[in-house]
Amino acid sequence: MSDNDNKPEEQPKQMRRIRSFVKREGRMTQRQSNAKEQYLPTMGLTYEKKLLDLDAVFGRQAPRVLEVGFGMGKSLVEMAKNNPDYDYIGIEVHGPGVGACLADAAEAGINNLRVFEHDAVEVLADMIPDNSLSTFQLYFPDPWHKARHHKRRIVQPEFLACIHQKLVAGGIIHMATDWENYAEHMLLELTEAPGFENTSDTNDYVPRPDWRPLTKFESRGHRLGHGVWDLIFKKVTL
Repeated sequence: MSDNDNKPEEQPKQMRRIRSFVKREGRMTQRQSNAKEQYLPTMGLTYEKKLLDLDAVFGRQAPRVLEVGFGMGKSLVEMAKNNPDYDYIGIEVHGPGVGACLADAAEAGINNLRVFEHDAVEVLADMIPDNSLSTFQLYFPDPWHKARHHKRRIVQPEFLACIHQKLVAGGIIHMATDWENYAEHMLLELTEAPGFENTSDTNDYVPRPDWRPLTKFESRGHRLGHGVWDLIFKKVTL
C-alpha cells in the first residue's frame, strides 16, 4: 500500500461566484424597519428555487416589469403608481432600500408592486418564468469603475442571455447609467448579445423615455453638466 492510500480524499475546491454588489446596509430607520415588518407579508416575495405563478402573485393577467437594484425605490413606486395596468417586481439586496420602498408603496396605496430582498441573479434564474416579462429595467447600477473590478459589473453575456429568456417576444431591456465608460460597456455587450435589437435611431443611446422618472440625483447631475445615457434594446427571435 502506498503512502497516498492513507491520505484523505481531496475534495474539489468550491468556486466562489463573483457578485455584482456589495451590501452597504447603513442604518435602517424606524420607518423602514416598521414597513418591512408590516408590509413584507403582503408585498414581499421570498426567494426559493421554484418558479413563480405571476398571475397568482398579482391576482390578474397584466404586462410585467422587473427592475434590478431599485435603491430606495422612489422611482419604482412612482412608475407603479403612474401605470396601474402594469405589474412591477423590484429586486434589491439592501434592507433599508427595501424598507423605504415598501413604506412609500403603502403610502401611495398601490397594489401592483412586489419586492424581493435577494440576489437578482438567483431570483431571475430560479423564480422568474421564461417569456413572462414585458420590460427589464436596470438603472444606475454600481459601475465598478476600476478596471480590475469590471468583472463584477452585472451587465455580462451570461446575465443578458438570462434576461433574453425571461422577456416576451418584443419585450424591452432598458438600462441607464451616469458613467460614460459603463454606458459604452453596456452598449457593446447588448450589441453583441444574440437576440437583441437596438431601438436607437443612431444605433447607440436614446433620450430618457417618459416612463423613467427623473430623480433628484439625476437632476443635480444635469445642473452640474454630468451626462446620463439610456439604452433600450428589444428582444427579437434568434
